[in-house]
This record gives sequence, C-alpha cells and structure tokens, in this order.
Amino acid sequence: MKKIVRNSVHRISRIAALALCVSLFVLPGARLAASTTLVFSADRTESVFAEGRERIVLRGNARVESEEFVITGAEIEIFGDEQRYVRSSGAVVVLDLKNDLYLTSDHFFLDRDSDYLRATGDAYMEDRANDIVVKGATIQNWNDLDLTEISVNVRILGDDYTTRSQFARYRRNTETLELSGTPEVFWKGDEYRATRIRIDLARDEIELVGDVRAVVRRRDEEPSNDE
Repeated sequence: MKKIVRNSVHRISRIAALALCVSLFVLPGARLAASTTLVFSADRTESVFAEGRERIVLRGNARVESEEFVITGAEIEIFGDEQRYVRSSGAVVVLDLKNDLYLTSDHFFLDRDSDYLRATGDAYMEDRANDIVVKGATIQNWNDLDLTEISVNVRILGDDYTTRSQFARYRRNTETLELSGTPEVFWKGDEYRATRIRIDLARDEIELVGDVRAVVRRRDEEPSNDE
C-alpha cells in the first residue's frame, strides 16, 4: 500500500504529521540505537507499508528527530527493518546530540543500528567537545570504533593548528589525528610536511614519517623573573 500526503493545503497539517509519526514510530525491542522514537515533519510525505519495502519519504522542509539526533534537509528517506536507515539530501544539517557533533553536507546517511554515519558533498563537521572543525568531500564516523575518516581536500582546524591532506583518521576519545596524502600541518607558527603525520592533540606531540620537511620558527624568549 502506498500513501501520499500533501501538506501544502492546510497550515495545521505539519502539526498533524507530528502526531501521526508518534504512532508510527513507537518501535518494539531490537537494539537500543534503532529502538528510539522518531518524530518527523515535512511539506509532503510519501509512505509505503508493503512488507519488505517499508519506507517513508519526506520532501520539502524535511525534519527527523529523536533523543539522539536532529536531521533537516530538502528530502529525507527513512527505510529498512525497524526504520534502521535514514538518508537525506539537499542542504543537510545534522545535530548529533549523543556525541555533540554538528554536521552539514549535500548528502547524509545514518545507520541507527550500527551507529555509523556518512556525510558527502562539501562535508563539514564540528566536534564541539574537542573544539575541532573538520572539512572534506566525505566524512564517515563509526562511533563504536571511535573512528572518523575524512577524505579528499581535507582541512582540520583547531585552536593552535591547521592541517591539510587528502586523507585523515581522527579518534575523538584519544584526540589523535593521522594524516596522509601530501599532509601539511601548521602548528603554533611552525610548518611540517611528510609522507605521513600523526598528531597527539592531548599531549601536543607530532610525529613525522617519510620525506620530512619542517620550518620551526624561533620563539621570543620570555622576560626573566630576575629582571
């Protein structure tokens, strides 16, 4: 059965859609990541309830939220067993409440069961807990593995540093960065280049491997306490 709801006629229709979705998404059991309630709204909603093809497509000012995240975009699709997957496109904005992450991109995919996300197309992420901004063509995050991978034209910005590379691995819990693909690091006025670069942000340590080049500038000496 296929159901199409157009919400452009009545102003109260978006409130009705919210009420409807509460009854649709009070989910049974399964894993915790995919068992939380979803609430959605949009200008137009298309629902398919046929077994094996269940999905809900939201178009126009689409919004999906749960206790763990808020996703907005031009279009959002919810599909899979127990509404496991969420896919969005068109000026996507994601607020990951669980991990304190803010993302924007052209396209976004979330696997609620495995706690995996992928943002593609001018992807941008703020790790607000660690005060880090990440940019790239694609950002993928495996929360269970504490691993974020960024690829193509990667830029990472922190309080005292900026990095450039074609590929990066970032682990939020240990605050470590691994850069490859002509990586460059600008750290507190110094410049570092190598085949691979590893940064321990918590300890202010940098490791350079292969074809190392560095420019280390002299620091002005602090006045002596005896003066």
